[in-house]
Amino acid sequence: MTPNLPIPSIVLASASPRRQELLRSMNLDFAVVPSDATELHTHDLTATEICQLNAYRKAWAVARKHPDELVLGADTLVYMGTKLYGKPADRAEAQEMLSELQGELHEVVTGVCLIHLKVHRQIIFSEVTRVKFRPLSKRQISDYLALINPLDKAGSYAIQEHGGLIVENIQGSLSNVIGLPVERLQKELDAWVSSGG
Repeated sequence: MTPNLPIPSIVLASASPRRQELLRSMNLDFAVVPSDATELHTHDLTATEICQLNAYRKAWAVARKHPDELVLGADTLVYMGTKLYGKPADRAEAQEMLSELQGELHEVVTGVCLIHLKVHRQIIFSEVTRVKFRPLSKRQISDYLALINPLDKAGSYAIQEHGGLIVENIQGSLSNVIGLPVERLQKELDAWVSSGG
């Protein structure tokens, strides 16, 4: 394997400022083209399957307009048991979500799709991180929600924004909880380049 092969320019199929920050932290060259694909949520699939499917749909919608470029789509969900926690519709739902998650261990999964139509290549993968919340009172939850905007965040929380107030510990990738598993993504990009992608 040739060391330090250049990673091609990426098109991020997401408007998420958190994913953009994570890609910048990897020193990757990328452009942002938000996907217009509708996120699917169904009880017929697992959280991992849903995230991988949504990541594919987001990447495919943008790749059709940018066939010469490597497109990255991603989707993140919080789940506990069989219950999925997406983005809350309003603050009341955010309060309800955090009330259910307080004191509990749950999982955060991010599905990622890399697709390059011109060279007919794609890979889809996912990463799961386990997150344990502190026991929280209604007041503590309200105080936390006053510090962040929960409406664009799966599970109504952002571990990078005052996460220490609600999170006791995590097992796995921190960046995955933020919205993109950078360690795994780097490995997949390196493998993509080394195989001639």
